[in-house]
Amino acid sequence: ETSANEFYRKTGKKPYIGGVKRYIEKYDKLPEKAIVAVGVDELYETTCLLIQRGVEEILIEKPGAVTYEQIADLAQLAATHNTKVFIAYNRRFYASVRKAKELILEDGGVSSLFFEFTEWSHKIQTLDKSPSTLENWFLCNSTHVVDLAFYLGGLPKVMTNYVSGTLKWHRKASNYSGAGQLMSGGTFSYRADWESAGRWSIEIMTKSRKIILCPLEELKVQPRGTLTINEVPLENTLDLQFKPGLYLQIQAFLNQEYGNLVSVDEQVDMCQIYKKIELGQC
Repeated sequence: ETSANEFYRKTGKKPYIGGVKRYIEKYDKLPEKAIVAVGVDELYETTCLLIQRGVEEILIEKPGAVTYEQIADLAQLAATHNTKVFIAYNRRFYASVRKAKELILEDGGVSSLFFEFTEWSHKIQTLDKSPSTLENWFLCNSTHVVDLAFYLGGLPKVMTNYVSGTLKWHRKASNYSGAGQLMSGGTFSYRADWESAGRWSIEIMTKSRKIILCPLEELKVQPRGTLTINEVPLENTLDLQFKPGLYLQIQAFLNQEYGNLVSVDEQVDMCQIYKKIELGQC
């Protein structure tokens, strides 16, 4: 109720409080579009309710649900009800990413790709998150980086993946590494060590330069044949005014410009890649 009042004070729009179920019970006619921004544990149930009540287009906070199985179920339910469902990976809409895509196209494509998705476990373990969210942290959070890397570099054709280590709150693994070949013919590699130092980053090599996203909101390039790394100026007013990537992502959803959004069917396909990385499968 406190946050609802604050929302009303800032926007002049009075929100409905009491939960989605109560809202659905009160109103026969639901909006054609919905954005689901509840906690990760509630994404699946909330989206299922909206699909079953006839909402036609839905944008869900990433990754769409807390488990791979729930994501697959959502895709099946959406197909049954002919609902368009998308997963909100807002980093695809960063000014840095949009410019990186321009440079990749200008250079004739990606020759190789590297990314890191190290998570700061000492910070994460103190967060007020449910055990299920923490145990599935790779899917719930690290896929931001993996999605973005393959969005820029193209999907993998073959890959070999390794994991080791464990954490009290994340028993599956704490150390990841792997490599493979992209559909385009280029190569890729990655690493993440949740028990050491590091951060999210992506490096894209073309025949003309290295394109560096570290942090992901910023863009730097190293021209071929030089040791100089230059920062690229960005038109990032919207990323500074709002949460980075959020404005253009919502605009794309509202305007039915779906090209850079992840459909739930695409997310199901990506989950096959995510599983291999998370579990160290080939």
